[in-house]
Formats: sequence, C-alpha cells, structure tokens
Amino acid sequence: MIMISIILNGKKIEVSPDTTVLEVARAEGLDIPTMCHLKGHDHFPSCMVCVVKENISRKLIPSCTTLVRTGMEIITNDEEVHEARKTGLELLLSDHVGDCEAPCQTNCPAYMDIPLMNRLLAEGKPQEALEIVKRDIALPAVLGRICPAPCERACHRRSVDSPVSICKLKQYAADHDLDQKEQFIPDMAESNGRKIAIIGTGPAGLSAAYFLLQKGYACELFDKNPVPGGALRYAIPNKKLPKDVLDKEIEVIARMGAVFKLKKQIGKDALEALKKKFDAVVIATGEDNAVFTGLDKRSNAFVADRNTHQTEDPEIFAIGSAVKPGRVAIRAVAHGKQVALSVDQYLNNKPVIGERRIFNSRFGRLLNGELMEYMLEADPVKRHEKEGIKGFSYVEMQKEAARCMHCDCRKQHNCKLRDYSDEYGALQKRFFPRERKSVRKIFKHEPIVYEPEKCIKCGICVRITSEHKEKLGLTFIGKGFDVEVAVPFDNETVNALEKTAILCAENCPTGALAKK
Repeated sequence: MIMISIILNGKKIEVSPDTTVLEVARAEGLDIPTMCHLKGHDHFPSCMVCVVKENISRKLIPSCTTLVRTGMEIITNDEEVHEARKTGLELLLSDHVGDCEAPCQTNCPAYMDIPLMNRLLAEGKPQEALEIVKRDIALPAVLGRICPAPCERACHRRSVDSPVSICKLKQYAADHDLDQKEQFIPDMAESNGRKIAIIGTGPAGLSAAYFLLQKGYACELFDKNPVPGGALRYAIPNKKLPKDVLDKEIEVIARMGAVFKLKKQIGKDALEALKKKFDAVVIATGEDNAVFTGLDKRSNAFVADRNTHQTEDPEIFAIGSAVKPGRVAIRAVAHGKQVALSVDQYLNNKPVIGERRIFNSRFGRLLNGELMEYMLEADPVKRHEKEGIKGFSYVEMQKEAARCMHCDCRKQHNCKLRDYSDEYGALQKRFFPRERKSVRKIFKHEPIVYEPEKCIKCGICVRITSEHKEKLGLTFIGKGFDVEVAVPFDNETVNALEKTAILCAENCPTGALAKK
C-alpha cells in the first residue's frame, strides 16, 4: 500500500492517501468534534465544528471531508481553531429554538429533574419517580408540604390555566416511599475514612449529611436540641408539617450512617476543636450564630462563597440561614447538596468550584401558538387542588402528572450541540435573530417526535433514509435561511420513516428527532 507523510500536531506520521484528516486524527487518539458526520455514511460538511488548520496554507479546512495530501501540516486545536469551532456552534445556535432543561427545573434551587418525575408518575411509577427526586432533594416528603414552589412559578402550564402541582406530586412520590416496609436508600460509596462535623440538624444540615454520606464520608451532626430537625421541628406547626413525616425522613438519613450528637451546645471555642477531630466542618445552625467568633460575619450571618459555601477558613463551610437568613427550606436543602460537592472537592485536592451547570439553551417565554404545540403532550384537565397537607390519590396523582407539557429536551443528556457548546464556551445569542422561529412539535409517528426548530440541517437523517431506500424519506425543502428537513410532497413522517424512524432519532445530533 502506498503511504504518504504528513505532520499532525508537530508529529510526522505515515498515512494512506485515501484517508480523511478526521480519520487520521482519531486513529492517533485526537478528539475532533463532529455533528454532520456519521461514520459509514456518505456525508458533506455543513456544521463546520470539525475544522482544523492546514499550517502551510494557513487555511481552516473541514476535517471530515478533506483527504490527506503529502506534506500537509495539520493543527487540530489551537486558539484559531478553537475560535472557529466556537463560531460554528454559535451560528448553529442562532437557528436553534429549544430549551435543554425545562424552566421548572432551572427555577428549582435544588435543580431537580421535575419533568422526568412527572413522566414517571404519569406512567404510574411512583417508586422510580422518588428515586429521581432523591438524586437532588434529601427531604422530599417534608418539602412537598412546605416548599413555596418556585418551580411552579416558572411552569409554562401556568400560561394556559394553572401550573402543574409539582410539590404535591413530589409529596406523593415521597409518601409512597415512606409507606413501604423499607425506604429507598441511594447508592453509597465505600467509606473513605474521613469525617465531617455538621453543626445543626435543620434542613441544611440534614441535606449535607445525606449527600456527604453517599460520597463515603462519616458524618456527625451536632445540635443543642434534644431531637433533630431544627426549624422544621420547632418553627413549623404540626398541622402544616406532621412530625412523624419529618421523623421518618430523618430516620432514612440515620440508616445511611448519620450519627446525631444531641443536646450539644457548640461554644465559641468549638470550631478549632472540631477542626482537630474532623476533616471539615459544615455550619448549618440557621440564624443562631452569635456564639461563633473568629470567622467573618455580616449582620450575624457567616460570609461564605455563594457557589462553594467555603468560608475564609478553607476547612469550614457555611450553608442555609447561617449565611442567608430567611427560612426557605428548599434553598437550605439545595445548599446541603451543593456543599457536599464542595467539601468533596476540597478534601480531594481539586479546585473548589462547587456545582457546575453546563450549557443550557433557553429561548424565553412561549408564544400563544407555541403553548398549543406544547399542550399536544399534556392532559387538558384542570389542576387538581388539594388543601392543607392532604395528598393526592393514585388516580389524581397520575392525572396531575399528565398535565405536564414536557418543556425539557428529550436529548438533554446526549445532545452534541449542547455538549460542544459547553466545551467551547459558545454564546447562544451571539447571532440570535430579533424574531425567532416558532416552535413546532410533530407527533404523528408513534415512536418518535420531530421538532423542526431544533434541527441544524446536518442531513444525517436525509442520508439514512436514502441509503435505507425509504419510499419517501426525508429531504431538504426550501432555500437559504428558510431551508428545512421535511417529508416530500407535504406527506407525514409516519409514511416517510417506515423503517428508519428509530435509527434517525438515535443518530440525530440534537433533540430535533427523538424517541418519545
């Protein structure tokens, strides 16, 4: 076989002349992003996120279609290449209309995957829904009763009639678990031999213990009161939060390994003593901080980094009302989740950056016509109202969960556009038009849904349907900025994708084509 020489990132290599730059780079273990390329299928460059630089000509070239030539000098990633890929992504985003995450989720302080919980409850799977909830919320039965529901204020269903009753649905999933003989315990890492002191057993302290225990840390919780719970126990009336519900959720955390040291008043000299005995200290004392000295405080609240909750003393973290007075339990519970990550980063000598949010496409409020598009997935029934602490019945739960409009993207966890936009720091609205396109949802094919405004015109589905000889298939319709992928002759997707619906959905680089 005839071989030719090229230079790849300063290294001279021998390659076959009928090989693309992309194939050569990947064979050398180099990662080059692609969106319009699908191995084993004909392709043409359209996304331009695979560009590399040919150093002799100083030109940027698409690696997926450019064949190697003798003497080429290829640079796969420098500042110019990075910026070109970022610009390519920003151009794709300018024509992409879709939220990665639903507004309810982004408005939840704990960032809970609310749409997934709703889907599972609508399917009659409360235990699976509970497991989704407890990825992010340590005390869902408690919060289902007392949370002020910031998620519901962001719910798009609110613009149609009333928001989905998210908190009551969360309460149903949690109560269902508490009624079982054995309650759900999340996966636990093996003990890492390190101990954390948590001062306070209110929502912030309990949540911190819940998430730290999962990471393999031993947790001792100190409280001046005879029974754990903090403000949840002593500031909220029983008619709003039955104490047996609180006790059951605390018992789950105790079963996970939390050790409670009650009737322990932590004095002003206690922090230094705790630091000698424990690897880190989390202050979750609510607003009762006057006794503590030696740390920076303002208006009796500890000063801590808002993202990491680390104080001026790197071994001490402060959360909940100890840093921001005001009894909002969901925020305190969210702090507990966040501080567990920060403590883990600190004790493993990693940069302490707290919880990092990845790129999230957002297009704003839904227009009137778009609300009806989203209602295609939702049950049109009115909101099921429940007064006080009374929960839903099984039937009511399913009906209420089915009201969800599912504003999240079905591919939020495996969308190339999102992943690469995050990696390259792309700006969603750098080239965003003043008037965006209107969202459409096409559901007429049972296994899949097509959302044209998420399509980046990569042509992968067009090529798949052609190569598999679909009778109709998909094609490009229109010209210039108005081009879109559609079924020829104004036909339906159910007729166009008789054999390749799932294959097209699995290989779509965005959420434009997705499995229901």
